[in-house]
Amino acid sequence: MKTLGDTLKCAREEKQLILRKVAAEVDIDQSLISKFEKNTRKPTMEQIIRLGKFYELPERELIINWFSEKIAEELRYTESTSEILKVAEEKIHYYQTQQNGK
Repeated sequence: MKTLGDTLKCAREEKQLILRKVAAEVDIDQSLISKFEKNTRKPTMEQIIRLGKFYELPERELIINWFSEKIAEELRYTESTSEILKVAEEKIHYYQTQQNGK
């Protein structure tokens, strides 16, 4: 399974760009981008959108990957992961129904 960091690194390497060049273009520190690629730090939503636009990656896929990694990290050591996700999905559906009903 490809991590968000893997996706970013592959995109950079496919374009044959060095970190310094990417950092200058997207206005994100070079060391941060390196940490994103190594999966030792997660980008913010704003950073992931900037990088995605620069690399011409599908924004929707990046956002899904970003959120899924965030959730997976939170639930990593939890025993009831499947149940938590099921209930969360039900709550999201409920919230959306309430929002659409207003």
